[in-house]
Amino acid sequence: MAALIFIVFAVALIFALPIGMSMVLGSLAPLMVGSSSASSINQLITNSFSGSDTTPIIAVPLFILAGVIMAEGGISRRLFNVFAYIVGGFTGGMPCAVILTCLFYGAISGSGPATTAAVGAMAIPYLVDLGYDKRFAAGMIATAGGLGVIIPPSIPFVLYSLATGVSTGALFLGGILPGIFIGLCLMGYAVYYCHKHGEDKELVRIKINEVRANGFFKLFRDSFWALLSPIIVLGGIYGGIVTPTEAACISVFYSLIISVYVYKTIRLKEVIPFFRNAVKTYAPLVFVLAFAIAFGRVLAMVKAPAIISEFVLGNFSSSAAVLGIIVVIFLLMGMVMDTGPAIVILAPIFLPIVIALGINPVHFGVIMVVCLAIGLATPPFGLNLFVAGTLANIEPMVVARQALPFIAVFAIALIGITYIPWLSLAFL
Repeated sequence: MAALIFIVFAVALIFALPIGMSMVLGSLAPLMVGSSSASSINQLITNSFSGSDTTPIIAVPLFILAGVIMAEGGISRRLFNVFAYIVGGFTGGMPCAVILTCLFYGAISGSGPATTAAVGAMAIPYLVDLGYDKRFAAGMIATAGGLGVIIPPSIPFVLYSLATGVSTGALFLGGILPGIFIGLCLMGYAVYYCHKHGEDKELVRIKINEVRANGFFKLFRDSFWALLSPIIVLGGIYGGIVTPTEAACISVFYSLIISVYVYKTIRLKEVIPFFRNAVKTYAPLVFVLAFAIAFGRVLAMVKAPAIISEFVLGNFSSSAAVLGIIVVIFLLMGMVMDTGPAIVILAPIFLPIVIALGINPVHFGVIMVVCLAIGLATPPFGLNLFVAGTLANIEPMVVARQALPFIAVFAIALIGITYIPWLSLAFL
């Protein structure tokens, strides 16, 4: 029955059915062949509703909405100016400033595509004006945008918490050092690229002088409220003042206040479309999440997690080998499946295996999210490739070729995160 469920699910995906519908068909497969372990239609419906009837899930659309408001409010430009002031004068400094902006913006949006869109819309034309190759800029943005799902508050971490019961706050803490480590690795390659291919020093110097014209204090004062956003959100969570869901709500009100009344970059009557965009982004995800929980319960009834666990633990005794296999599986899944569905489907299956091997669930969650972040920039279906390609007006596969060196660096960082648990557990 477990094999039948996966086969029906895979065949439905091959025929390009939506992931939610594919999971429904897989869940119904035992019922259609008359299995005694099958769930009834009523049970599947009940499981789907109970899967989405949970308070922490509210954090997901709220973080999406906050990211949309801040993107429209020009937050990314202010963040970039601060980082350009600090590192822009060095070789490769401007690309590094863009990566730092992605790193910091990820602490606002919690989404890879949102980070790619918000930073890329500003950074790609800016870098092209400075003489950098447009394909290089798009490939870098597509990869660095993946930092948006690693740096807390991260929507995939919230989904992993919902699927497994692991503390959301602990996962947020676990993503801080890995996100910074990956960002440093990406900046290292950006500096190498600029050393190898050169850059227009005169144009860069002119732009830096423009940024530095009014001094750092004025620039910092202009960017202060943008820089304060993740401090308020994360400080509230780790200080025990608010839950992650309440912090998401605060982030929405904070982004509205600074965008409408402080920076005055949007008007209050323009906010309604932002709500609509956030709902359009979130609605498909909540259906997938609800169906995935029902799908997972059907798999549990036919003992699929136990079967997979017995197979893996019976053939591999080393936790290092098992982690290597799981990383490869997640990387492959990230190429063909969006981050949210992959997490809610795969996390409950593999978590018992890693727990049996003594691997911390938070460490495992970080590994999973990092793998899927790479998938956001990996063909054929990496969503960041399509976002960056649209912004740069070039084909997504062209972006993918330019992103390959950054993806390779990302993968090297993943190896370090996988086999150095301290990076994920240092703050716990």
